[in-house]
Amino acid sequence: MNRSEQQSENRLFDVRAPLAEALLHYISEKRTSFHVPGHKNGAVYKQAVQETVGEQQELLHRMAQLLAIDVTEIEGTDDLHHPMGVIAEAQQLAAHCFGAEETHFLVGGSTVGNMALLMSCCSQPGDLILVQRNVHKSVLHALMMAGARAVFLTPRIDKVSGLATAPHIDVLAGALQEYPEAKAVFLTNPNYYGMGIDLRPFTQAAHRHEIPLIVDEAHGAHYGLHPSFPESALAMGADGVVQSTHKMLSGMTMSAMLHVQGPYVARKRLKQLLTMLQSSSPSYPLMASLDVSRQWIDVKGAQAFEQGLAAAMWLREQMHQLPRFELLVKQEPYVSVEQSEPCGSNDFSAFDNLDPMKVVIREKDDYISGYDLLEKLAEYGCVAEMADLRHVVFVFTLGSTLQDARRLIEALQSIAVSMGNKPSYDGTGTQAITQSIGSLTSSRPHSEPVPFSIYEANVGTTQQVLLQEAAGMVAAEAVIPYPPGIPLLYRGETITAAAVNELAKLAAAGAKCHDAEDYSLQTIKVYVTKDQMGKGELR
Repeated sequence: MNRSEQQSENRLFDVRAPLAEALLHYISEKRTSFHVPGHKNGAVYKQAVQETVGEQQELLHRMAQLLAIDVTEIEGTDDLHHPMGVIAEAQQLAAHCFGAEETHFLVGGSTVGNMALLMSCCSQPGDLILVQRNVHKSVLHALMMAGARAVFLTPRIDKVSGLATAPHIDVLAGALQEYPEAKAVFLTNPNYYGMGIDLRPFTQAAHRHEIPLIVDEAHGAHYGLHPSFPESALAMGADGVVQSTHKMLSGMTMSAMLHVQGPYVARKRLKQLLTMLQSSSPSYPLMASLDVSRQWIDVKGAQAFEQGLAAAMWLREQMHQLPRFELLVKQEPYVSVEQSEPCGSNDFSAFDNLDPMKVVIREKDDYISGYDLLEKLAEYGCVAEMADLRHVVFVFTLGSTLQDARRLIEALQSIAVSMGNKPSYDGTGTQAITQSIGSLTSSRPHSEPVPFSIYEANVGTTQQVLLQEAAGMVAAEAVIPYPPGIPLLYRGETITAAAVNELAKLAAAGAKCHDAEDYSLQTIKVYVTKDQMGKGELR
């Protein structure tokens, strides 16, 4: 039975929004507040409305409406950190909706969920976690706070688009064999561009070692809720999953959910960490938006996404009328809108599925960078989600319309006409960098254990040394070539000969590297002992 069929069977059970309803009830009772918050159910702003005019009055009026439900832990509103009433019921309904055994509301975004889940897998300083190398910074912060060690799994690089996806299953299998003491596997799926993988082999590999698979599914909260969408991480067996409800569903910014199933997550420790990491005064409007977002999915089912999905599909069809641009597509990553047959083959693809609600384009001949295209679109009133050197990403959700897609096509048509035939930047360097990064995947499938700490490393003096002399030393800085944004080195990681070789290639290609103090990559900052000092300029 698929998700839509289950939904129709249980719709009567799921139509309530208990937390949101409790807040409405609180408003209707018109109680007098002798507690925080200080705005007193928006009364401060209601009074201010009477004393202002024009735009300021409208702003204050909207604030007063919002803050009417900005309450605290009082009778009838429950407590996020010890839920026994309407919050507990709302979380249970969310678990039922998304297919989890337990769901926790998050008011600090997926960031706090990633941190709590990873830290829940660590019981002692120095515990080892297998981590996809291209993860969100919140995962790195969690490693630091846990005092953990990470073995970074090198992701696959899509050969045509140059975008990083997830590691190959053989990379994980090799790391598990070499580091059987690993406490968890942490992956990101899908990536920012909507490129995803089949997680089942990863789940099976983790479970054979009796450890959890943790998935940052921030960009996939809608997965599994429509027949056209990829399966969710929970459906593919993941043990802990974090979703940004505010990204692809209808929650307020910073609202997210953490889903748990199976025996491998330390749930008591997870709850304790959530209490430690989240505010003791959580936002009720944020939590109510999670409740209502879930309710809308339960009421509407797959139909909730039809409008946005139709807009995204229409946009893709219309892109064939714009030969200047190429689309990121499923399987064969790029197909020119001028061609009737796809170019490339499945061998080029480093992903198994593509989110139909993400539309990713680039200018076919690299005449204009993704950043420049992003700016030009903004001039036409079309604000994209993000851009990199080559691509622009557009996000469609259940709130998108055909009118939105039409406006975007009109903007792209105008840009195509005004662009001309003279390149504004050289895209060949980007391709060389992509190829160099891609070659690293075969020579360096995973790193050695990298220690993390929130304290300053006490491993020696830092010094800039020539790149060619750095093999075997410990990096004192991260080196993150962009694109594609995958760290080749983390601070505290031993620099291998293969890494030196790849960094030299990147330097020759003119790569831009984040976090590296020497932008030219002729030197690199390392930790040195007294015996090693003198090979470079002391810092």
